[in-house]
Amino acid sequence: MNELFRKFAQIASDIVGSSWAFLLALSVILVWLVTGPLFKFSPVWQLVINTGTSIITFLMVFLVQNTQNRETKATQLKLDELIRVQKSAQNKLMGIERKSDKQLEKEISKENSINKKARGKNSNF
Repeated sequence: MNELFRKFAQIASDIVGSSWAFLLALSVILVWLVTGPLFKFSPVWQLVINTGTSIITFLMVFLVQNTQNRETKATQLKLDELIRVQKSAQNKLMGIERKSDKQLEKEISKENSINKKARGKNSNF
């Protein structure tokens, strides 16, 4: 089930992220606007676009979240690999995205302090 959804989400995100999908959505809205006078801007006419966009938005939230989760995991793996092979890197930062918010904030503060000191030494930044 997960693999099937992953494949579907990847294909769907490629399609809906294309310029053709944007043009299709724009065309649907333009057709809806043009048909307004034909339906006398009735509540049903308004309900059609509201319902359609609500359903699409609801489904897209899950699709986008799935794609974002996968991209984040892949990015973290790549960053962990770069940290691991870099001799001067701090290996304690590997997997930091799984730490608590408190631990994460502590590491951010340390890094900010190190960066501030480094900028002081290199005034050409």
